[in-house]
Amino acid sequence: MRIRSLGVIDDAVVELSPGFTAVTGETGAGKTMVVTSLGLLLGGRADAALVRIGARNAVVEGRIAVPEGSPAVVRAEEAGAELDEGALLVSRTVSAEGRSRAHLGGRGVPVGLLAELADDLVAVHGQSDQQGLLKLSRQRQALDRYAGYAVAVPLGKYAEAYKRLRAVTVELEEITTRARERAQEADLLRFGLEEIAAVEPRAGEDTELAEEAERLGHAEALASAAAVAHAALAGNPEDPEGVDAGTL
Repeated sequence: MRIRSLGVIDDAVVELSPGFTAVTGETGAGKTMVVTSLGLLLGGRADAALVRIGARNAVVEGRIAVPEGSPAVVRAEEAGAELDEGALLVSRTVSAEGRSRAHLGGRGVPVGLLAELADDLVAVHGQSDQQGLLKLSRQRQALDRYAGYAVAVPLGKYAEAYKRLRAVTVELEEITTRARERAQEADLLRFGLEEIAAVEPRAGEDTELAEEAERLGHAEALASAAAVAHAALAGNPEDPEGVDAGTL
């Protein structure tokens, strides 16, 4: 995990190993900021006061190794995230104005999604922080583990069936959407055919219409020229040099 411009931390990298990690140190060493950074990565509340004085924003980036097919991976891929060599890249940015952005696997995501993944990635133990057992999902997992093989087998079958159901549901929605679009296109084409049939077009009519359109396009110029010619032929009684049509 890399932390930049967060509280007393300017730029630091923290490597956490699988299992239990204890963060210790004297007062003011930055223990709270390390835990706060982890909380931000897991969808915790953002606060502009966390941004280091003089910085435009605070950034926390994490690289979490996750087993293939784990619930966190499945949920992340559903959101469009991609794994980087078996690791999930998570980042959280908090601006000095209090705005927050979250990215997962190279894709912008809602902060709430990070909170969904938190239970399957990291457990934080601290004063009033460890309340995971109050969540129904955690309680079910504990019961399933306690039941052992008798529950694990049907649970695995259920999970696989549910996964297939989700895939079929998505495919059905896509097919339904495409069918609706094709029906709308067919209605539009039928309407167009009806409009064409109503005018009863004739063979070669398009050429005639094009020629007439060209003549009409010059109608104003022709009318103006005809008016000038008529005036010239009629002559002007007040102009002795004008042409008198009666003498022609």
